[in-house]
Amino acid sequence: MLVIRTSSASRTGNTFSRVLLSRYFGLGLFFVLMIGKLVLIHYNLHAQNIDMNPLDYVIAIGSLLLVSFWTLWLPRRGRLIALVVLDILLTALIYSDMVYYRYFQDFITIPVLLQAGQVDSLGGSIASLMYWWDIFFFADWILFIPYVIFVASLRRRLTTNDTYLEASRSSFTRRFLLRFSKGALAFLIGYVLTFGPIKYYTSTWATGIFVGNWWSMALYNVTGLIGFHGYDIYRYGQDHLGPQPTLAQAESDKDKEWFNQHQKLLQVKNDLSGKYKGKNVMVIQAEAFMNFFIGKQINGQAITPNFDKLTKESMYFNNYFHQTAQGRTSDADFSTHASLHPLPTGSVFIRYANHKFDTLPSILKDTGYSPNAFHVYDSSFWNRYTMYKAMNYDKFYSKKDFKIDEPLGWSLGDKSFFRQTLNDLTTEVKQPFYAYMVGISSHHPYNLSPDAVDLDVGEFEGTMFGDYLKSVHYVDEALGELVDQMKKDGLWDDTILMFYGDHDNSIKDKALYEKFLGKPLTDLDMQKIMNQVPLLVHLPDGSQAGTYTEPAGQLDLTPSVMHLLGISTKPYHFMGNDLFSGKPRMVVLRTGAFTDGRVYYIPSEDGTFSKGTCYNLNTGQPTDVNACGPGYTEALNRLNISDQVITYDLIREWEPQTKK
Repeated sequence: MLVIRTSSASRTGNTFSRVLLSRYFGLGLFFVLMIGKLVLIHYNLHAQNIDMNPLDYVIAIGSLLLVSFWTLWLPRRGRLIALVVLDILLTALIYSDMVYYRYFQDFITIPVLLQAGQVDSLGGSIASLMYWWDIFFFADWILFIPYVIFVASLRRRLTTNDTYLEASRSSFTRRFLLRFSKGALAFLIGYVLTFGPIKYYTSTWATGIFVGNWWSMALYNVTGLIGFHGYDIYRYGQDHLGPQPTLAQAESDKDKEWFNQHQKLLQVKNDLSGKYKGKNVMVIQAEAFMNFFIGKQINGQAITPNFDKLTKESMYFNNYFHQTAQGRTSDADFSTHASLHPLPTGSVFIRYANHKFDTLPSILKDTGYSPNAFHVYDSSFWNRYTMYKAMNYDKFYSKKDFKIDEPLGWSLGDKSFFRQTLNDLTTEVKQPFYAYMVGISSHHPYNLSPDAVDLDVGEFEGTMFGDYLKSVHYVDEALGELVDQMKKDGLWDDTILMFYGDHDNSIKDKALYEKFLGKPLTDLDMQKIMNQVPLLVHLPDGSQAGTYTEPAGQLDLTPSVMHLLGISTKPYHFMGNDLFSGKPRMVVLRTGAFTDGRVYYIPSEDGTFSKGTCYNLNTGQPTDVNACGPGYTEALNRLNISDQVITYDLIREWEPQTKK
């Protein structure tokens, strides 16, 4: 009896071992673990109107088959090693997407990977986006890797079992054909499971998503995460490998006609037209400097006292929107100077620095100005060195050109940065000048030295939100010192000064803003908070001072500067508005949101127009979504035209006929 029980246990053990050694067990375990991670990231995105329905799980399984079918062509040991490597690579991708999404509300793309050099400099920003519970993304390694090691050792003990290893009695050709056929079948099944549901989506509620997509989240809602990255690789290859794509002449002509019509809105003559011809122009782009705290106090102390003071003697645009996407600071730079929308993925500075754009510094240089850019960071960051040469700046003053006598945050504190820049402008640069300055002290994660800022943030002390308020308070102090120095140097009365924020602060917790502002906030309130940055325009004679509430955006700055200087916009291709023309304005965000001052449309994350929300700005309440229909169509049209101009280098194509 003892022998029989031992034999039965042995047979049970062998059966269990054979299950573990099965060709499909490791692959099945890999699938379960990967599906778990895809579900984990999905529910950590907290994306509205995007769920994982049964068809989405089918797409996920199909996508995993498409990236793993080839492992069935390998011998058992090689297959298991390949699955471990695949697990590590996919986990790295999924988790990188998670961290990237927390900051950008977007996923990593090939153009972003080409900007990987930026990541080395993000340092503390990335660290602050990692949470302790993220360990669950890697928890499967505790199970999967030991399983592979166990199976590898167990298999060696079973290799003498001739009844188990049937493949050992087969010919090499037979084994090869068997593996190949199983792998090919897995690929075919994966293809059907992936593209069948996607075909259904694109023929029903997601029609045209791959033609004029303007948001990665909308693509993700159709393709799933792995499918999104597959499509991104396909799209990048289509754009950059092999023969370059060309735009149909009819489409190019249609785009050109849009600019011809838009030019009529820019050709306005009034009392401000050319009034400040020959004056210096100084434009300051402040990092993550938003609008919600302007004029506000905390514990009885003004957060931005210098900015608040300047609003009384300057033009303050309190309904000014940043229009950035993945390129963030570089997008704000591009949109401000080229008056075009940024791309939905990556940065124009990285992807298309060799394409032709009509930019403010180049135009001003042609009219006798000395354009110079100042940014106290590495010149290669965001490919600025190359892009600024293309924009025709006389000189780019980067980190190497400054004395780091006030190390703060990412680099040099804005106080010293502004002080040294003014010294360069008064001693090295001929007038009239165009000075573009990019501040950096209020950059995420806002960890300035406590000694640098004197602001009591009360209950927000020790939080990132509190640190953010301190950082913008410091920038405001730097602005105050800049104005004082300009007056001493004799520049104040001879310079147009423009100051604006580049993008939001990436702090999206509504409860924090409700606590700070002391009131409940609607979705429209939050949309405005996260997309509005202040624009301050001080004219040399202090005229036109006041608060301007009409909608405006970063694309509007270049046409507006040219209006003040009396430079015609007619030969150029701008999508922005002239802030001084008195014409009605429409402002379009990269997400597809837009406002014309009467309505405000917030798109749904799945890109379906009817699921978006249309607000009547007179009441602040949602209204019939169809009231935003015409504006929505025009918003997507503008985004599409801008993308085509950038991608197909249309301004270079149009240049000969423009000069006629």
